[in-house]
Amino acid sequence: MTIYLTQLDSTLYFPSPEEALLEPNGLLAIGGDLSSARLLAAYYNGIFPWYSAYQPILWWSPDPRGVLPVAQLHISRSLRKTLAKTSLRFTVNQAFMDVVKACAEPRRYSDETWITQEFMQSYAILHEMGQAHSIEVWDDEQLVGGLYGITVGKLFCGESMFHRQPDASKLAMVALCRHLARYNAPLIDCQMQNSYLETMGVQELPRDIFLQQLAELREQSFPAECWQPQVLIL
Repeated sequence: MTIYLTQLDSTLYFPSPEEALLEPNGLLAIGGDLSSARLLAAYYNGIFPWYSAYQPILWWSPDPRGVLPVAQLHISRSLRKTLAKTSLRFTVNQAFMDVVKACAEPRRYSDETWITQEFMQSYAILHEMGQAHSIEVWDDEQLVGGLYGITVGKLFCGESMFHRQPDASKLAMVALCRHLARYNAPLIDCQMQNSYLETMGVQELPRDIFLQQLAELREQSFPAECWQPQVLIL
């Protein structure tokens, strides 16, 4: 059976997520660009880019979707002990590009990254527009962990996280969830579940249910002070 994948051009268009492939799970379209308008249109419709260097841009909407209900964040006993005694500091939007660059660094298990130079430049623009945000974890003045993502209304779409000290990325997730809870934001889009995220309570949600929740949350908004640079008190 022949399977056709939508080739994007300069037109700001995406096919319906329901047209995504079953294998590889969620692959929806190829090509296009990483303009801010296209990226925002993608996230608005439950679609995200994910590709490696030297590949064309690939667009995804997997089924099921990895999500973390903020109220169901799981903090293990050991992480709770770490949180209780930590001297680390947590901030919002004080070092966005440093977090993105750290997330792009080679991992212990792989030298490849999907966070290309073009990707970083595009998300820097989204940050300047007030659409992309970061959580930072600091040991004195050293950045030791963090995460970043995009907001679509009152949905936080997580993109990537990193750590340079044990548990620093998990602590960043705790900081994000507690910050979102203060503003009654119920859900984090984690794109796809993995064993690491599963330990923190990330669940798999059927794509149609996720898209229904997205449709509700994208019509809401955070107050301006939510994403102003600030120190978080956990």
